[in-house]
Amino acid sequence: MLFTVLTGLITSSLLVPFGKFIKTKWSILLPFIPVLLFIVYLLYVPDVASGTNFLQHLPWVPSLGINLDFKLDGLSLLFALLITGIGSAIFFYARTYLRGHQYYDRFFGYLLLFMSAMLGVVLSNNIITLFIFWELTSISSFFLIGFNNDNADSRKSALTALSITGIGGFFLLAGLVLLGNIAGTYVISDLVAQHNIITSHQLYPLFVGFILIGAFTKSAQFPFHFWLPGAMKAPTPVSAYLHSATMVKAGIYLLARFTPILGNTDLWNYTLMIVGGFTMLYAAIHALFRIDLKAILAYSTISALGVLTFLLGLGSKEAIVAASVFILVHALYKATLFMVTGIIDHETHTRDLTHLSGLRKVLAPVFIAALLAALSSAGVPLTFGFIGKDLIYEATLHAPSHLALWLTVLAVTTNVALVAAGFMAGIKPFTGKLPQAYEKIHLPYTSMWLPPLILAILGLVFGCFPGLVGDLLNHRTANSIWGGETAMHLKIWHGVNTVLLLSLSTLAIGTFVYLINKPSILKLAAIEKFNRISPQRIITGYAYDIKRFSNWYTHLFHDGYLRSYHFKIILFAELLLGYKLWLSGPISIDFSVLTPPSWYEVVIMLVLLGALYIIVTTKSRLTSVVSTSVIGYCICLMFVFYSAPDLAMTQFTIDTLTTVLFVLVLYKLPSFMNFAKKGILVRDAVVALGFGTILALIALRVLYEPNTTEISSFYGENSYLLAKGKNVVNVILVDYRGIDTMFETVVLAIAALGVYSLIKLRLKSSEKE
Repeated sequence: MLFTVLTGLITSSLLVPFGKFIKTKWSILLPFIPVLLFIVYLLYVPDVASGTNFLQHLPWVPSLGINLDFKLDGLSLLFALLITGIGSAIFFYARTYLRGHQYYDRFFGYLLLFMSAMLGVVLSNNIITLFIFWELTSISSFFLIGFNNDNADSRKSALTALSITGIGGFFLLAGLVLLGNIAGTYVISDLVAQHNIITSHQLYPLFVGFILIGAFTKSAQFPFHFWLPGAMKAPTPVSAYLHSATMVKAGIYLLARFTPILGNTDLWNYTLMIVGGFTMLYAAIHALFRIDLKAILAYSTISALGVLTFLLGLGSKEAIVAASVFILVHALYKATLFMVTGIIDHETHTRDLTHLSGLRKVLAPVFIAALLAALSSAGVPLTFGFIGKDLIYEATLHAPSHLALWLTVLAVTTNVALVAAGFMAGIKPFTGKLPQAYEKIHLPYTSMWLPPLILAILGLVFGCFPGLVGDLLNHRTANSIWGGETAMHLKIWHGVNTVLLLSLSTLAIGTFVYLINKPSILKLAAIEKFNRISPQRIITGYAYDIKRFSNWYTHLFHDGYLRSYHFKIILFAELLLGYKLWLSGPISIDFSVLTPPSWYEVVIMLVLLGALYIIVTTKSRLTSVVSTSVIGYCICLMFVFYSAPDLAMTQFTIDTLTTVLFVLVLYKLPSFMNFAKKGILVRDAVVALGFGTILALIALRVLYEPNTTEISSFYGENSYLLAKGKNVVNVILVDYRGIDTMFETVVLAIAALGVYSLIKLRLKSSEKE
């Protein structure tokens, strides 16, 4: 299992240095990476369907309980097959869709990185490992959504998606760490056995809330749903992959995986039912008013995710089986419709539903794929969607008696809107009269229309022969979520009953709504009025306020003046050190042991003070530089008088080189200009004198306070034995502090890279101008 995750990660990293080769004939090899991984997971189906689970353990940080633990059961295998199977279709599709793009190789690198991260999420059996891959999906999706980085809307959408899912990631990490600490283990399969201990803990509401926020942000549940429609700025292959079977399903996977651990409580069940129920109805209604095909699919995706969250909240066996089936149902028809939308946009250069009609005459195979997908989304008999919709109604009818009627009405209303939305996206562009402007449209390459057609046909095949996936979906996937055996079987026909009548009524009413619904810009503007007080406006407004505060706060400390930086740094250090000195109490100094200074020491100190006075009063840069060097030489003489010739030589060399460099660089600059007012000068003088006084007091405290000599004794005893150096100071600087010096060189190198980048960016901007 680790091998399949690493395959995508390694290949993605290789595309950076060798990506230029895939822009040519080698690009045909890229889709076979997910194809091979799909075949690998297909080989696991017989064993997993028979009840076998596969475990893999590799130590990573065992002392903290963090290891590379992987588990393949029914739930993880279903998602692994979706990730690699639909991923294979997307790779073939994207190879043609993005042909000739400037960043063709970079796109597939991001896509492989995302695929590997998703496999890591669904296969992880350690909650910390799961979180790491979870965050990797957010980062890689950021690059994919913002792939058209020359477009401001794409960049904004990518940043919004990263911000919302990133905030959710912080909450998720907090919840997972709390959960792991309470249970005493980070292994997911071990957490299942501690369900009662976990759900009865006093912190249960806290970490459940954190985990649910993480899941809701990733799966676009209300009120965090708005990032997903914005993410439609991404290329269509990205939308088809991320928003049908992968990224947005990560939150659903998390809820399903943690249902045996955290579920079967009122808090868990009612929260999922309320959030999922509101989301699925809210988004389904919004989809009816959209005129952009991708917007229709985006809101219907949000609604479908709400349905899955709602079913997991119901928590009954019927609901769990329905959720297991609907995961596959939705992935098949939604990926198909997204790819069909991409073909329409690719050929007509528009996704506006009011401008599209009659395309069946020029895009016949694409129309067949779209029709089959739309029928499956509507739940027409003999399609896989029909079975999925039946199971949803079966679940609501088996809900507690006081909720069954209202939940069924909610499900029917939502599905009516989804039927109409599916027909709008899959049928409306192909019916009616073909506009003259589209008569010359040609059928795209086979690699573009064949993948959606195959997925659409699978929706029909699984609808006619549900036994092909029944063992995996019903017996193993549902069992992994339920935590026990589920005794339901997938069938085409269950006889004439309430469920069948509800399904047929939904189809009939949904078709009627589709026929009478005429999307327009006016209707879209009307419904947008209701969004004036919406989660998006509230959250984006809050983000804007944070940005304004950050700008003010940043300008407060980073105003661009070096003098200001020095003042703030010294003042903060002065306050911090002064407070520490005040806490430590008075300093006891024995003046009788102090030796009075000799006359030459007094002379040197007077020269030093004179040079210091010149520095702060002169308006000549060169005079200031010379005075600085005089101070340095005075300090060198003091080192000599106190028997530190090596240190004096080092200081003398540094001062000389510094003076030469300053003179060479600064002599061309103009004289100082005194912009500071008298009050500022007095303030600076007070702070400077205070800082010097505090440093003097610290030196006195160090000299007169009792201290241990273990460290100094160690250096004195081992400098020659270990470092072969006779000068203790030199040994400390060169050997014992060698790592510190190496890090300092790294800091300088990073600073040099920053300067280089700024220069290059400046050059590029000037070139554009």
